[in-house]
Amino acid sequence: MHLFVDISSHGFGHLAITAPALNALAEMAPDLRLTVRSGLPRQKLAQRIKAPFALIAGGSDFGYVMIDATRIDLSATAAAYRQAHADWPARVAREAAFLAALAPDLVLSNVAYLPLAGASRAGIPALSLCSLNWADLFAHFFGHEPWAAPIHADMLAAYRGARSFLRVTPGMPMRDLDNRDDIGPIAAIGRRHDLGLNGDRAVLIAMGGIAHRLPVDDWPRLPGVRWLVAADWQCAHPDAVSLESFGLNFTDLLCSVDAVVTKPGYGTFTEAACNGTPVLYQRRDDWPEQDCLIEWLRRNATCREIPADCLLSGALQESLSVLWKQQQPPRPAATGATEAAARLAGLSLAEGSSRRIALPPSDSPPAFRNASRSA
Repeated sequence: MHLFVDISSHGFGHLAITAPALNALAEMAPDLRLTVRSGLPRQKLAQRIKAPFALIAGGSDFGYVMIDATRIDLSATAAAYRQAHADWPARVAREAAFLAALAPDLVLSNVAYLPLAGASRAGIPALSLCSLNWADLFAHFFGHEPWAAPIHADMLAAYRGARSFLRVTPGMPMRDLDNRDDIGPIAAIGRRHDLGLNGDRAVLIAMGGIAHRLPVDDWPRLPGVRWLVAADWQCAHPDAVSLESFGLNFTDLLCSVDAVVTKPGYGTFTEAACNGTPVLYQRRDDWPEQDCLIEWLRRNATCREIPADCLLSGALQESLSVLWKQQQPPRPAATGATEAAARLAGLSLAEGSSRRIALPPSDSPPAFRNASRSA
């Protein structure tokens, strides 16, 4: 079975959703051959995708032009979409020719729509997998513009041309997609490690895959709290520690800290909830996906919203104190990866591309269960 996977590099959340599904599929399909196209670095992809894969460097979408992790450059984004669709039929034709030459059995996209349009033109079955789609976000930001309707129609046609859109939990409503297929949460489950901080509490600063450096250098010191920040921040705060210095993958690190400071994003929210890690989050400026994410997080995790000025000034002591006193709800089961893999395997069998896929019995337990957090 040859699967072509397109993973958006608009942050790390698309990889966080896709990789567990690919890992589950690799267990079902011993003959799985993966070709991945993404603008993310190979090292970042390989940290999460366990099966061997061939990489085609580059992306087929840009999502949104970001000022930083929480703010969109709407003017630049509008210009980019208008340019991308100025020769849309020709782009689809080139994508179809590319896919036909590559000859995969299936196409999976998270969440670019060009591969779906190309696969439809080339007669290759395709699925999409995500908590959002670019068509809904485009309509939210640009639906009122006189030039937007033809672009939005192209987007919807591409998404509707897929065999199904696997909408993970939590996810946006996607009312315009009749082919949506709901599956459970997708989250990697980590292992808790002793970080060796001599009893201090570790707070991970994780603002996603889009550059967003917080002024941690100027934050006040909080007794018994250590800030885990990216090494390339070159942070001079006396209580800051490079998160890379622990030698752990992101999920294990997230599972090992006492709290994470972040913005609403699928990967960090679901992985924090499923690993039992408390969350402080700052809302994003006018980001339609965040409402369903925050609503789900409040039901399934210990969490607290913080205003932007507190995040800039480092006035987090009260919020952390309240957060650590909250009662933790039951951890949600991350069943979506196995469900997505089963959909892919089932479509492959239906198309006759492979006869060596071992689908799990319908009453088998999901590959990912709630894991107790060890001390």
